[in-house]
Amino acid sequence: MEEGQESFISHLVELRDRLIRAVVAVLIVFLALVNWARDIYTVLAAPMLAALPEGGQMIATDVVGAFFVPIKVTMMVSFLIALPYVLYQAWAFIAPGLYQHEKKLALPLLAASVLLFFLGMSFAYFIVFPAVFGFINAFAPEGVAVMTDIDKYLSFVLTTFLAFGVTFEVPVVVIVLVRVGLVSIEKLKEIRPYVIVGAFIIAAVVTPPDVLSQFLLAIPMWLLYEFGIVMAQMIGKSSCVEDGYKPLDDAAMNAELDKAEADSLANREQK
Repeated sequence: MEEGQESFISHLVELRDRLIRAVVAVLIVFLALVNWARDIYTVLAAPMLAALPEGGQMIATDVVGAFFVPIKVTMMVSFLIALPYVLYQAWAFIAPGLYQHEKKLALPLLAASVLLFFLGMSFAYFIVFPAVFGFINAFAPEGVAVMTDIDKYLSFVLTTFLAFGVTFEVPVVVIVLVRVGLVSIEKLKEIRPYVIVGAFIIAAVVTPPDVLSQFLLAIPMWLLYEFGIVMAQMIGKSSCVEDGYKPLDDAAMNAELDKAEADSLANREQK
């Protein structure tokens, strides 16, 4: 029991250390960028500013909004810049407990997930925002001054970034489902019509109430689903699934856990 408690405490200590390193990395990047917080917000607001009619502008209705909104944006950018290091800390914590074949699958999928999330955000910023803002502002009635609150704009942008970032993770989800044997390629093709309908329903829920933005989310979601099927066909099932892999018994599992704990302790001693 004492060995189990020591092992649990050592894992908590390691988790705490890695969380502190991740937070410190984000703070260092934030301190390096905070002097340009206003410029960073201007870049984020560029799609809206370009779509506003002549005389239109963005406003701050909150007393401290003009200060805190650029700071929030800078913090978000700092986290994105430091994300590779943050993910490295997470990977270093969980990797000793993974089997070799799990490591071979998890690391490429983790890298692909980060890349696809950034691609989703880029698609929203460069394609979706100009099209949607231009479409919406074009319908402003004559004599109405279009002025968007910067805090509400930030909330909209973050929600859209999250929606498109998660949407671009569809290929990874499809590959994982096929790889672990939870679903077959044939089944994925069979449910294609339901996926297309579901994509439009999800787009209608998470996007603004206009047809253009719904299509700009639903169509990529469907195409990424098709791309995931193609990639899953190329990668195929895990050899463990194909060979009828069976879970380890208690003795073998304890041995694997002891080995993982010994590797983790050895890594900390080397540091």
